[in-house]
Amino acid sequence: MVIKPLQMRYLAVLFTLCFINSIKAESLTIAVASNFNLAMQHLVDAYKQTNDTELRVSYGSSGKLYAQIVNGAPFDIFLSADQHKPQTLIDQQLTEPNSRLTYAYGALALWSASADAIDANANILFSGQYNKLALANPKLAPYGLATLDTLESLGLLDASRSHWVQGENISQTYQFVATKNADIGFVALSQIKYQGKLSNGSAWIVPSALHRPIKQDGVVLARSNNKEGASHFMRFLQSPEALSILRDFGYQQGPAS
Repeated sequence: MVIKPLQMRYLAVLFTLCFINSIKAESLTIAVASNFNLAMQHLVDAYKQTNDTELRVSYGSSGKLYAQIVNGAPFDIFLSADQHKPQTLIDQQLTEPNSRLTYAYGALALWSASADAIDANANILFSGQYNKLALANPKLAPYGLATLDTLESLGLLDASRSHWVQGENISQTYQFVATKNADIGFVALSQIKYQGKLSNGSAWIVPSALHRPIKQDGVVLARSNNKEGASHFMRFLQSPEALSILRDFGYQQGPAS
């Protein structure tokens, strides 16, 4: 069968449209630590300004997301709230080689939904004049480990223990305090501060010297069906635009001073 010029032009247009649609149909599924929720929403909006890739984001504790990945969850990228779980995935050969990135350094804050509960010296902690103290489960959440470090550094680990109420992740911990089911709680600074302003209530930003660095690493997963797109998004996380968004939410791009 001879294909006429008009038919050839039609086929060329059809091929081009199919190719464009295939690009637009590309997607990434990203597993994101719950402390990074608000910042990630802004990063997704910024990324979509110049990219057609559909971003599907699942939030949860780093521990639970890690377990899902090990059990075959079809994520392309894992943005953890720590370094240990991405490193474990590397050791298990479940990541793309050399894809690991420390995308942010988190900050911890003691927060209350009441405007006058917490002063600049966090005296409420030392006075013990509170009922419930919320913290993330240290077995699942890196911010929980940082909280234990902080309480130990302050000599308050044992004295505060009877007041603890543990959230499964940092989002649940935030909800305990936001709903006043806990008087005070240790949350991620990114949950309560944006562009240098406290969203509500009162807070004490925990000096970084009181706890181990909260280095948040991300990796591209070996089972990803869109490794090129995943690598592109990881590079975006290092762009000036992304770094500006991270600073707005109180994240660092290196060890806090």
